[in-house]
Amino acid sequence: MAASFGARVAVAEDRYMGGTCVNVGCVPKKLYVYASQFSNAFGDARGFGWTTSAPSFHWPTLRDNKVAEISRLNDVYQNMLGGAGVNIIDGRARFIDAHTVEVNGQSYSAERIILATGTWPFIPNIPGSEHAITSNEIFDLENFPQRLLVVGGGYIAVEFAGVFNGLGAETTQLYRGPLFLRGFDQDIREFAAQEIEKAGVNLRFNSNIAAIEKLADGSLEATLDDGTTIAADAILYATGRNPHLQDLGFENVNIALNDNGTVKVDDHFQTTEPSIYALGDITGGMELTPVALAEGMALAKTLYNDQPTSVDYDTIPTAVFCQPNIGTCGLTEQEGKDKYGEITVYESDFRAMKHTIGGRQERTYMKLVVDTATDKVVGIHMMGDDAGEIVQGMAIAMKAGATKALFDSTIGIHPTAAEEFVTMRTPR
Repeated sequence: MAASFGARVAVAEDRYMGGTCVNVGCVPKKLYVYASQFSNAFGDARGFGWTTSAPSFHWPTLRDNKVAEISRLNDVYQNMLGGAGVNIIDGRARFIDAHTVEVNGQSYSAERIILATGTWPFIPNIPGSEHAITSNEIFDLENFPQRLLVVGGGYIAVEFAGVFNGLGAETTQLYRGPLFLRGFDQDIREFAAQEIEKAGVNLRFNSNIAAIEKLADGSLEATLDDGTTIAADAILYATGRNPHLQDLGFENVNIALNDNGTVKVDDHFQTTEPSIYALGDITGGMELTPVALAEGMALAKTLYNDQPTSVDYDTIPTAVFCQPNIGTCGLTEQEGKDKYGEITVYESDFRAMKHTIGGRQERTYMKLVVDTATDKVVGIHMMGDDAGEIVQGMAIAMKAGATKALFDSTIGIHPTAAEEFVTMRTPR
């Protein structure tokens, strides 16, 4: 965008085009989510009259097809930048001073420098931690893990537990707290635990690993804090990500960090070094690709198109691609109470029509949080098929300030799950 506005731009990249999302994040993860859903679909088909033989899953096919698709996307990004006139520099840039970086022994100077190096998975330092893997490696394992142990309680841990459970692995998820998905609406968290366990994931809350040992046959044994053990073929740590700021030459510039190690920026993404800006995950905001994209667009418009632009962080929709999906936008019930005092809650819990014949016991949950005084919908939460697709549309209504009365006056599309959002009439 900056190049299209007339700026002379270079990008230094030391790993892969497209960053975490395209290479080891949301894109390959969503492809694997699609793959994992077929196991249920084969079972559903029999209830609809389809006769199928027992299907089998071939891990190398999925893995290698994913590699080919990501390679295609890398080329797309490379061509997109090249087509805009951006100079691509292969290598890690290190600051020499506030206007100069060095890459592979060559210096490059610029009026402004933008940091967008993202985050990196973190594994706690416990005995045997070198045997664990992160989301960076899980996509490309040589052999499919028949027994997978996932450690963590955020959306990444929940998603991978669902993926490998759906692909046929015996999957256990450990979380040190009493309930995963901290920060999400409490009802969604409780409903998710119920549905995910029903789907076959062994959930172990208030549990953590004390040590990992690699056995003679190559398998792993995790010893928990309570002394019990769990055998696994792979142990995935999804316990958080840290800003990827190593080896950037920060000693040569005046860039302040926040207490949590993220880069300190003002409302215009400017660091404490006036010529250096930072955006995306490294600034400590919402770690979502579209948020980083919006920040980059805003900065380019502000600096190079004479169009001062800020990012609105309210009502940002997001999804968790577990089984079934979670979609959410706006305030949780507790946040609504804290902000508005009196709120009205509407909810619906049902078995989707597809599953009544398919035979699956999976249920769908939907919830609206409404500011009672203004009737404005301030929170939307859903767990069920296509929740992310549905909530994306609902987010537009929320952004426009829709009231519950407007939801009620909207005609539903029948029969769909989404129509529940415009037919919930009785407060909880």
